[in-house]
Amino acid sequence: MARFLAAGANSPADTPWRTPWLDRLPGCCAICRAWPARTVCEDCAARFAPPTHRCRRCALALPGGPDTCGTCLRHPPPLDACVVCCGYDWPWPDPIGRFKFQGEPGLAAPLAALMRRAPAALALLQAADHVLPMPLAPARLRQRGFNQSLELARRLAPPAKLAPRLLLRLRETAPQSGLARAGRIANLRGAFGVPPAQAPRLAGRHVLLVDDVMTSGASLHSAALVLRGAGASQVSALVFARTPPPEPA
Repeated sequence: MARFLAAGANSPADTPWRTPWLDRLPGCCAICRAWPARTVCEDCAARFAPPTHRCRRCALALPGGPDTCGTCLRHPPPLDACVVCCGYDWPWPDPIGRFKFQGEPGLAAPLAALMRRAPAALALLQAADHVLPMPLAPARLRQRGFNQSLELARRLAPPAKLAPRLLLRLRETAPQSGLARAGRIANLRGAFGVPPAQAPRLAGRHVLLVDDVMTSGASLHSAALVLRGAGASQVSALVFARTPPPEPA
């Protein structure tokens, strides 16, 4: 019998907002199809989302040794810390795609459970004053029906810390896929904003951004710069999957 991935296995206290009752029911593992199992069984979690030594600022995998990569040492990003659960490679594109694009928000609970298992994830969640999902533009939200980052954040943070209205998406942007990093940054210029009435809540606070996939980091960095400009003293990120760097030409 497949071992179960308990949705709150690494949390200090199991609470309803962390483990919806529906996710406690046995079912089929979305990865290996084992039955009975949680949506992601323990064997698949251990195999495909193992703890990995990563740069603490950009979350790219490191071979060992220092906890900050050379690029982040030379050009510190606007994120004080970035923690990811796994790399964006097989088998994760399929469940993430089903979650985001095929109307399966129920996958948020098992994905968030895996995010909590990532090294330093619980420390970030505990240290944060506000947990903010990366916002979607209104048209994209209407099309999708839900914000996948908000669904993850709801299962990661207690209601008192969840603050989805502190950061807004101000305008539509062209799809980021296919753009080089410079193009992604230009595409996102002016895309995020903090409502003026909400800015005092950010003064001197530690803000944690939640997202599903990090590619170049342009979206998270753009949001972090806006939050810092509004007064946040620290901005960190917790993400499910991180794409690997492009292969050298």
